[in-house]
Amino acid sequence: MIMILIDEIKKRSSYVDAAIEELLPITRPEELYKASRYYLDAGGKRLRPAVLILAAEAVGSDLKSVLPAAVAVELVHNFTLIHDDIMDKDEVRRGMPAVHVIWGEAGAILAGDTLYSKAFEILSRAEKDPSRILKCMNILSNACTEICEGQWLDMDFEKWERVTEPEYIEMVEKKTSVLYSTAAKIGALLGGASDEVADALFEYGRLIGIGFQMYDDVLDMITPEEVLGKVRGSDLMEGKRTLIVIDAFRKGVKLDIFGKGEATIEETEAAVRTLTECGSLDYVKNLAISYINEGKAKLDVLRDSPEKTLLLQIADYMITRKY
Repeated sequence: MIMILIDEIKKRSSYVDAAIEELLPITRPEELYKASRYYLDAGGKRLRPAVLILAAEAVGSDLKSVLPAAVAVELVHNFTLIHDDIMDKDEVRRGMPAVHVIWGEAGAILAGDTLYSKAFEILSRAEKDPSRILKCMNILSNACTEICEGQWLDMDFEKWERVTEPEYIEMVEKKTSVLYSTAAKIGALLGGASDEVADALFEYGRLIGIGFQMYDDVLDMITPEEVLGKVRGSDLMEGKRTLIVIDAFRKGVKLDIFGKGEATIEETEAAVRTLTECGSLDYVKNLAISYINEGKAKLDVLRDSPEKTLLLQIADYMITRKY
């Protein structure tokens, strides 16, 4: 099932990749556009564009007519990756040097800003009803604001003595989940869906996006570095208040490498053992599963189709992937 899903995503991704070449060409100044395209050209799962395209197809639209919107969402996603790496001082992304490592922080900021502005320009090129395009631009704009709010909360949490589970959920919903919900709703709207169906698709994206981030926090702790593409346990060393940490702290667990900045392999393995034994890893994993299942139920508004099945499989993939 996973291989079929990946093949179907790759089919749609090939169209997205070609559209990126066309809609975001490397032009003068070349280094700016090389930096902007660096993560895009490296590939990636293209999950958000896939959700948008499948949502459109599930309500009766065709793939090519929503490609500009799919590209716009992927550009916003990559804009956030570039800026996140600067703020988090992460030097590696997907096993490669981060944009700011190659082009410097100023160059990386400009590259991210270029992706952000180009996303709206490209979205405006969708060959759809202008009133729906305007509505979609408003949705994407709101998403970008919420992403900034979520990132601010994420950084702020590092200074807080205590972070609650609802506060963590709010941060995740804004920083990570909102782009999945935005992709699903834009796809539905551009596909011609009613507001009721589009809102249900938004909820689908919101819920699976929360589950995605929760499971991502688990993967950060349990996945080998050569598979993960970054330092294992980096969130813990950086002092990030993930739900795993929040749950462990409310149980009175002490984590020696929390906020330490760096740790040996042995220290990381000891921390993972502690989080496993206290039940925090399982708690977050099970909660992620519950969010995924709730998100899948929102797709009941759609008629049965191969595209609906793929959207359900994407939800499952969020909590079965290895990295």
